[in-house]
Amino acid sequence: MTISLTETAAQRLSSFLQSTSTSENEKPKGIRVSAKDGGCNGYEYAMNTTSKPAADDLVVKQDDITIYVDAKSAPLLEGMVIDFIEGMMESGFKFTNPNATSTCGCGKSFEAGDGTPGGTPCNQ
Repeated sequence: MTISLTETAAQRLSSFLQSTSTSENEKPKGIRVSAKDGGCNGYEYAMNTTSKPAADDLVVKQDDITIYVDAKSAPLLEGMVIDFIEGMMESGFKFTNPNATSTCGCGKSFEAGDGTPGGTPCNQ
């Protein structure tokens, strides 16, 4: 399993993980990245902090950041690069996914071939 963080994304995530605590008042150990049904193109990216992996998570480590990917999402996210951009019109994490056959203008959802679920209109 390969998911990469740019230097900027790694710095932002590292800083965020150090300043965040979970409901049990412990520091999250990493992030969970997944692709969920939804979004205007059929799949949407999800990313949240976590203190422990789920039973079926695949684990990737980069720059002292642990990335957990659920097994169902892994084929859809293989080779993805996560970046962090800051600009006047847009700031946040940006996903570059080689498996996406098309992406939404918002960059938060994607289509990945014939098996993609139906999309829902986005609120841009």
